[in-house]
Amino acid sequence: MTAPAGTGVPEKNPVVIAVPKETIVGEQRVATVPEVVQKLVKAGHAVRIEHDAGTAAFYPDALYTAAGATVVAGRHELFYGADIVLFVQPPTVDVVAELPEGTIAVGFMNPTRNLDAISRMRDRKITAFALELVPRITRAQSMDALSSQATAGGYVAAVLGANNCPKFLPMLTTAAGTIRPATVLILGAGVAGLMAIATAKRLGALVEAYDVRRAAGEQVRSLGAKFIELEINAEGQGGYARELTAEEKVMEQEMVSAAVARADIVITTAAIPGRKAPVLVTKETVAKMKPGAVIIDMAAETGGNCELTEAGKTVHIHGVTIIGPSNLPARVPFHASQMLAKNLQAFLGLLFTKEGALVTEYADEILKASMLVHAGTVTYQPAADLLKGGKA
Repeated sequence: MTAPAGTGVPEKNPVVIAVPKETIVGEQRVATVPEVVQKLVKAGHAVRIEHDAGTAAFYPDALYTAAGATVVAGRHELFYGADIVLFVQPPTVDVVAELPEGTIAVGFMNPTRNLDAISRMRDRKITAFALELVPRITRAQSMDALSSQATAGGYVAAVLGANNCPKFLPMLTTAAGTIRPATVLILGAGVAGLMAIATAKRLGALVEAYDVRRAAGEQVRSLGAKFIELEINAEGQGGYARELTAEEKVMEQEMVSAAVARADIVITTAAIPGRKAPVLVTKETVAKMKPGAVIIDMAAETGGNCELTEAGKTVHIHGVTIIGPSNLPARVPFHASQMLAKNLQAFLGLLFTKEGALVTEYADEILKASMLVHAGTVTYQPAADLLKGGKA
């Protein structure tokens, strides 16, 4: 990317992309992988990786070096002169303090619940893009990190349920008699729920699923599962579910309670963006479940779909095992990192001109929608409103 000597053409410095090692306990993913590094380097960019950043995801430093990245020992060397920094987990206040002013940060940002760090990014004039805010439009499908990581989470949830269930999942015909298949119930048929359905089916279970969106029924049936239907339609904007009315909630609860009571494994995935997770499984419903039944509550970190869920813990009540896991995608870090890295690679394409330089204006609709902070201003209005309200 450097002009030949004597041509009179000024040298073009490559864009420096830095990838730190994640510091959150239990986080094993990394924001880029050697396959993507190779493509970025080939495009003329410089990639720096913090030592051991990919080790927990089974991408050792040697693979990054072979792909053309520079592996550095510490944060100071990593961030010095960096143009773009890629994250998995939202950067902490301390990490933001180490970023050079004007740096572009891209990753999950937890935009309404990480206000101290967002405030610090504003003060340091960091430009931050939140992957959670990437719009769900056709052009942005390759950048949809929420969906890619939900896919990983749904897979892990089904395997976790099977691992904690005291029964075989498939039907078995043996000399000791016929073993009936276990019943798995998936509550919420979004990306995570559909992956959980597909995985449970592959393991041989009878699978039922419920979602308040009627349109989800076709997808559920296409995977070979039974769709439990309620005669309401709660499809909201952007493909998410709207909140149910009081009467609808009573109808839903009665139907869900009956389905939960007959299930051996229940996987709950229901979430409303920016709000507490809806309660789908009450303590009274748990009391009706079979001894040995298992609940995997994928919404544990936002309050839980089960009334008795404790985030990050496994509890045993009425003979039922209730698991409130955190950060499920990190349990399959190799492929979760690979998927996330490709999402980030696609997103980075919006930040470069055809010549490989950084864009000077963020005019693209995807960049506008996902921008969190820029030029000393919090551009994502919900976060800005919370900061104005003194909730940082």
